[in-house]
Amino acid sequence: MSSVLNEPYFQDEAAAFERLEAIIWKNGPVCPHCGGTDRIGALTGVRSKPSKKNPEGIERHGLKKCYACRGQFTVRKGTVFEDSKVPLHIWFQAAYLMCSSKKGVSSNQLHRTLGVTLQTAWFMSHRLREAMRSGDLAVPFGSDGGAVEIDETFIGKKEGVPVRRGYAHKRAVLSLVDRNTKQVRSYHVDGTSARDLLPIIKANVAKEAAVMTDEAGQYLELGKSFASHDSVNHGKDEYVRYEDEKVIHTNTVEGYYSIFKRGMKGIYQHCAEKHLHRYVAEFDFRYNNRVKLGCGDLERTERALHGIIGKRLTYLDSLGASCPN
Repeated sequence: MSSVLNEPYFQDEAAAFERLEAIIWKNGPVCPHCGGTDRIGALTGVRSKPSKKNPEGIERHGLKKCYACRGQFTVRKGTVFEDSKVPLHIWFQAAYLMCSSKKGVSSNQLHRTLGVTLQTAWFMSHRLREAMRSGDLAVPFGSDGGAVEIDETFIGKKEGVPVRRGYAHKRAVLSLVDRNTKQVRSYHVDGTSARDLLPIIKANVAKEAAVMTDEAGQYLELGKSFASHDSVNHGKDEYVRYEDEKVIHTNTVEGYYSIFKRGMKGIYQHCAEKHLHRYVAEFDFRYNNRVKLGCGDLERTERALHGIIGKRLTYLDSLGASCPN
């Protein structure tokens, strides 16, 4: 068996453009300038302007021209890859490494493996995390009357907040798991009070859902908003309870947190709070497209690349200057 990284689109720039076009333009090229699809042709033999490093210029792979609006473009236009000087086949390698590593891959590792600078590797990883973000509510969890597990965890310390007893100085993440669809949605939240959590829960969980949590006080009123609310008391070493046909526990969401924390602490080690929303999206994406759901590493990578469209991420955005938490 040969390595999957020997596939042409991981090694050759022209093959990488062909592969990305097949993923993004399933029904043929679409002009990002005017939206046209009919009068589009390929431009071959075009090279970039000569430079000291490349006196003959670099061949511009995948260049198209729309003869309706006279605009030129490639499949990178309007995606997180736009204006990147990194070769597209290197982007494919980075995407595969991030999507196939269960607990993530650090920027330092990408820097060493791909042969790019550390700064470039860091920026690439943030662009790919942005591609993994879904950004919508989709179908509410538990809409079929199934169980939805809800829990929160803490990762890292809030910047500028002194350490004190309790969790007020820690960053909080809320996660919802639909047991039937085996999907997770996680959010970086300001705190763990009912005021912080209930609006997100109500927006993402159907009223007919059977909600399950631990004994935390902020969840006490959930029974008024959903079909049922059951809890287990972890403080009394209760982790699962059986009532009639119900199996009451939060073990699924706890299992998700075990992967999330091992990755954040063991691989990434440090994450600024302004970037936490993207790291959370990365772990959600891999969990929702895991092998147990019939999604292999290559298919997971392709699904991530579907998310590059319409998500321009500038360097300042990746620093957190204009991106919300």
